[in-house]
Amino acid sequence: MCKFVPFVYLALAILSAPDPAFAQFSEAHHYDNAPVGVNQLEFAYAYARANASLDTSLVVAGAKFNLNQGTITYTRYFGFVHRVVWIDAGIPLADLSGSVSGTNIHGSITGAGDSSYTVTALMKGGTALSVAQFVDYKPTTTVGLSLNMSAPTGQYNPNKLLNLGSDRWSFKPEIAVSQPFGREQKWQVDAYAHVYFFTDNTSYQGKEILRQEPLPGGKDTLAICSRPMRGLPLIRSILFGAPPSSIASTRTMRKGTSRWAAR
Repeated sequence: MCKFVPFVYLALAILSAPDPAFAQFSEAHHYDNAPVGVNQLEFAYAYARANASLDTSLVVAGAKFNLNQGTITYTRYFGFVHRVVWIDAGIPLADLSGSVSGTNIHGSITGAGDSSYTVTALMKGGTALSVAQFVDYKPTTTVGLSLNMSAPTGQYNPNKLLNLGSDRWSFKPEIAVSQPFGREQKWQVDAYAHVYFFTDNTSYQGKEILRQEPLPGGKDTLAICSRPMRGLPLIRSILFGAPPSSIASTRTMRKGTSRWAAR
């Protein structure tokens, strides 16, 4: 497990996604212990492209979509019944453009996407410590719980194909276990399990109802930690369930990915 080092840091991530993304996963080291009383401000950048559609319920033949997104996230760590708890809130600012090959159809949209909010608590291995006390903290097994919520605050027009918002709420309860090992505890294995729940979008494409069944998933990571970076994890993510679709659709999906990411 890595020591908590930044109060304010810049995170830069470049993502190339040829397939539509169905959900977002917790970052590696998300459940690391940290001192209470710390405020953290994070800036992240992501790029995604798709050859079909970023909306997985709507396939557009010959379409090409490009998304540039910057996210600002604020996190506050505090103690509650002697355990470390933190809350974070984030808002994405994005530019989305798209076109259809062989036609004059094209468009773009710039603005804010759906905001997200998360409450996380370490139920084991997360004793609330001040910054001074945390200097002597020894990495240990941690068990964490979190609840993530996405609010429909992003730009959304039911009559347009390109949207930055989803016009629905989502909720993701998650449980995670982190186990440090090896020389000086520099290696760490994380395992996460969660379920996404979605409310209905009752104005999808102006007249339809977009419904998503619960989407269970999981992730395991193997990371080596060094200073000043918090780690270079190898991540494997798996989703089970159905993609967002109109009421009539009954398609199912299973997806697994592996990637290297630096933070």
